[in-house]
Amino acid sequence: MRPLTATTPKALLEIRGKALVEFHIEALVRAGVDRIVINTGWLGAQLPARLGHGTRFGADLVYSHEGQEPLETGGGMRRALALLGDAPFIATNADIYTDFDYARLAPPQGLAHLVLIDNPPHHPRGDFAFDGKRVHVCGSPRLTFAGIGVYRPELTEHLPDGRYPLAPILKEAMDFGIVTGEHFRGAWTDVGTPERLAHLQLSASSNI
Repeated sequence: MRPLTATTPKALLEIRGKALVEFHIEALVRAGVDRIVINTGWLGAQLPARLGHGTRFGADLVYSHEGQEPLETGGGMRRALALLGDAPFIATNADIYTDFDYARLAPPQGLAHLVLIDNPPHHPRGDFAFDGKRVHVCGSPRLTFAGIGVYRPELTEHLPDGRYPLAPILKEAMDFGIVTGEHFRGAWTDVGTPERLAHLQLSASSNI
């Protein structure tokens, strides 16, 4: 996302005057979530400066600081457990734009429940196979992980503090048949390039 992220963290890039992360906060609050942990990394001090403690959103915002070198999704999730507590929790990537309704999510039957989407043009091979209930490493049809899921702390609490991705952890759980999923067919964009961000700015149909 450079040069846009040279001075602004990706979560604070804006669509029509609103930061990406603010769309997620508002959607989570509409779903009844009243405490949200936000992981901060590159230029992370800008997040609490912009968002505050959540008063204007109607939620309690707390911050898990990763430092200038992000811990990736797995390491960031593990670091945040001290703030999340013992109950299952929703996690979402801040750099996506979607009209997904978080209220439809429930505690997972296994260790994780993933939201999957049709494979976008920039990721035609997808991430995982989905049989209509469980998510698998191999097989078909293959779908793309939307960056939205519900997790039990047990998924990462046994791991050390550090930097590591989430995918290998999920794949290990998939081998035991304890990752479920759902196929979401609504609006979703991975805001991973300046071009995709510009397209969202111009799209009259991309309203949450």
